[in-house]
Amino acid sequence: MYKSGFVSIIGEPNVGKSTLLNALVGEKLAIVTPKAQTTRQRLRAFLTTDEYQIIFSDTPGIVKPAYKLHEIMLDEIIESLDDADIVLYLTTPYQNVQDENVSKILSKIKSPLIIVINKIDLEKNQNKINLLIEWYKKNYPNSEVITISALHKLNLDVLLKLIVEKLPEHPPYFDSDDLSDRSMRYFVAEIVREKIFVLYKEEIPYCCEVVVTDYKEEENIVKIFVTIYVMRESQKKIIIGKDGSMIKQVGIAARKDIENFIGSKVFLSLNVKVLENWRNNINHLKRLGYIKK
Repeated sequence: MYKSGFVSIIGEPNVGKSTLLNALVGEKLAIVTPKAQTTRQRLRAFLTTDEYQIIFSDTPGIVKPAYKLHEIMLDEIIESLDDADIVLYLTTPYQNVQDENVSKILSKIKSPLIIVINKIDLEKNQNKINLLIEWYKKNYPNSEVITISALHKLNLDVLLKLIVEKLPEHPPYFDSDDLSDRSMRYFVAEIVREKIFVLYKEEIPYCCEVVVTDYKEEENIVKIFVTIYVMRESQKKIIIGKDGSMIKQVGIAARKDIENFIGSKVFLSLNVKVLENWRNNINHLKRLGYIKK
């Protein structure tokens, strides 16, 4: 009998949720940077075989909301739990196990819960890991606990086997050729945003939002027009850089990855605009696609 189901990956910022998603599906679909809170929207990615289909959801990191965008990101996490057949709570040996925001969310989970301790390759104290495993088993007795390294693909086969065991019997929800339910525009915008996170320091990446305003497939080239929104004029100057030097770097790096992703030559145009206080303005967030109702 075929198995198919929804698996939500949740956890605090920078624990490796996107890295795990990419490793499990075998494709780089979620952007990954060293900075926390890179993921802003829920991304579904599919792993399909002859025996099963897993619909993974990569979600934003669990944080105490500081502005409206954070509240929406938290709603994305809660929403992913509502339709989850299995929940993976991803953590590391370095997280606060008694974080109130995490505990509140984990206490509401009714689906099978797998607690996944990531980045164990960085922790040389095996006793610390053993104590952590015991703590989770004691405090979440109905869960399974497993240790992995998503970056080095350590124990991912064991994790995948455990997920498949818990999947419900169901026909596939999506076509076998599909990798995600997101549009090409979404992935292009995310690639550009990833380059901003990599190339700029401090608060700048968190003040930026990226929107693909036009996407034209022509005979030998794909023409893509992108707007990068910032909150202040001073941020716009930093994004552009002296004589356009920084925005040029973003364009070169993003175009290369976009061409690899879509398998076609790309013309990429980047424009920078100010959208004041967009992270905390409901109308702006609706315009940017964060509020869908």
